[in-house]
Amino acid sequence: MQQQPKSKIASLAVIYLTVFIDLLGFGIILPLLPFYAVQFGASGLWVGILGTAYSAAQFAGAPIIGRLSDKYGRRPVLIAALFGSVVSLTIAGFATNLYVLIAARALAGLFGGSIAAAQAYVADVTTPAERSKYMGLLGASIGMGFVFGPAIGASLSGFGFGTAALVAAAIAAVNLVAALFLLKESRTVSESESRRAFAFGGLRHALQNDAIRSVLAATFFCTLAFVAMETTYALLGSRRFGLTPQALGYVFTYIGIVVVIVQGGLIGRVVKIAGEQRVAMVGAVIMMSGLIAVAMAPTLTWSIAALGLLSAGQAFTSPTLATMLSRCANRDEQGGVLGLSQSLAAAARGIMPVMAGWLFDFHAALPYLVGATVCFLAAGIIGAAGSAGLVAKPEQGAVKIG
Repeated sequence: MQQQPKSKIASLAVIYLTVFIDLLGFGIILPLLPFYAVQFGASGLWVGILGTAYSAAQFAGAPIIGRLSDKYGRRPVLIAALFGSVVSLTIAGFATNLYVLIAARALAGLFGGSIAAAQAYVADVTTPAERSKYMGLLGASIGMGFVFGPAIGASLSGFGFGTAALVAAAIAAVNLVAALFLLKESRTVSESESRRAFAFGGLRHALQNDAIRSVLAATFFCTLAFVAMETTYALLGSRRFGLTPQALGYVFTYIGIVVVIVQGGLIGRVVKIAGEQRVAMVGAVIMMSGLIAVAMAPTLTWSIAALGLLSAGQAFTSPTLATMLSRCANRDEQGGVLGLSQSLAAAARGIMPVMAGWLFDFHAALPYLVGATVCFLAAGIIGAAGSAGLVAKPEQGAVKIG
């Protein structure tokens, strides 16, 4: 049952604020991590392992966290995830060696899969027709965390990484307390459901559904493409245009602002006109065009414009794919299926940095051209799924995975 409008808006406002503050803490320490790892004697390989630890843990944890939210409700899972954020940030703040820091990042990645539960929360309280709009606002909340978090982290950098991490932990603790009082459950778990055993096999069964498999593949490819840019643009910008670390920080802030603008206000109107499937497909094509333009940009101005195009395409694609995926699953299984999406996105973030760096060593344009190719594949998959009627209507494609 959908909540009444006022209750729904209040619930969504709380979930958006919760996710924003959670990602704010994550963003505070993100730009400082590599430098802190180097203080412990980390080589480039170990800095890479530090990033991989987060993605690997998220890959393993996201489907499980999403599935747990189906069984026990969204609220307890989100509360547990916020508690995990407090613990992981505190451990990072007091880390005395590289291994403890890696363990802290792995713990953060494990609880970072809570985004799937937040997406399922949004799906619970919205109608299919309005879901992309509110998924977009959730994405904007995440984006705002990444816009403001690094800026706060930079201002705290003079006090050392430990101080920044403990400030982030304190913010996460306040968020946890606020959520305990303000965050309401979005669904009622029946007595029969609560007695049902937790099913890992159901997630494997979900992959047998053509609609789910198509949307997951498109999500994986689009994430791969965007990570290719995230990994190598600092190298590209420095080599071609002489960008300094401070200037690169401004560039990535600009990217975050573009994403927030598109997901925070534009996407709902566009989806209302064209529908999720077309917007997702066009978004993938825009990403492809942006990646090619970045690879070929002759000046910094053209490069910045191309990055804006790429970011807008990603902002259109991400929430519409999440909405399509939520429609493919039974209401009581949305957390698990959305968790699969987060897991594959984490896998892409773990795989692509190494691949993109290797490609960049051969030629600076290669990561972007390969990314454009996988975006083309994603657009084809989305288009084929729509033509086959797999994701054309809100009531079609639901699959029971429990």
